[in-house]
Amino acid sequence: MKKRLIQVLGFLSSSLGWAFVLITMAMDYWRIVQIGGQGGSFIIKVAWYWSNLWKDCFTDSTAVTNCRDFPVLWSVTAYVQGVRGLLMCGLTLGFFAVVLCFVGMECTYIGGAEKTKDKLVFAGTVFHIAGSISDLAAYCLYINRIARTSFAPTLGPGVLRYDLGPPIFLGLVGCFLILLGAAFYAVTVYRVICPESNVVYAYGGRTYMDPRSRGRTLYTGYYKPYGSYLGSGSYGSSKLSKLSQTTPTKISERDAFV
Repeated sequence: MKKRLIQVLGFLSSSLGWAFVLITMAMDYWRIVQIGGQGGSFIIKVAWYWSNLWKDCFTDSTAVTNCRDFPVLWSVTAYVQGVRGLLMCGLTLGFFAVVLCFVGMECTYIGGAEKTKDKLVFAGTVFHIAGSISDLAAYCLYINRIARTSFAPTLGPGVLRYDLGPPIFLGLVGCFLILLGAAFYAVTVYRVICPESNVVYAYGGRTYMDPRSRGRTLYTGYYKPYGSYLGSGSYGSSKLSKLSQTTPTKISERDAFV
């Protein structure tokens, strides 16, 4: 029951994160700057310049917006192409991750045996992490471009100092939710990541196995209720190991005297 609950939390968290990332690709105001609006003038004029991944726009104080769509793909600025590619790559990985984790969840009746389902969840977790890193790299690339312009000591003519818009922050929150969901999934399949080791120890003629190995016999031999020892199938009572045998040694009178 606990495993099902954790996997459901992981599914909800990761799915919400991918929804946030997908929404940001269609949102406006990835970067925005305000010009004008200074107090003391007879008529206050304000203008906003803003951009997203697909167009540059200008909005004046009368709420009239004029936009210029980006031209064909190969003539777009290089960093915008990089952001688009990383986001799309991450969304593709996220799609496969959601499908794999959904099939491998314990509460679903598809995917095969429990061990197979755990392997599917583990594969989906890896896809979640890879996709979230790809999206995070896209947002960081865009933030770096804005920061380099905003904090530059001098700017050329016509270059504006933009600020970060809401889609950037929403996308960063989405990446965090995806990583959180992947952590939930990883907790439920830690046995696939770190399989239990079966350590065998030999004490004399008996063999002791690590108690962490579930469903296995701890001793090759066993004792009767009254304490008499019986060997395992490979070692009968007449074929004890040489290490466990005690051979009596006769001591001569001369040795005893010395």
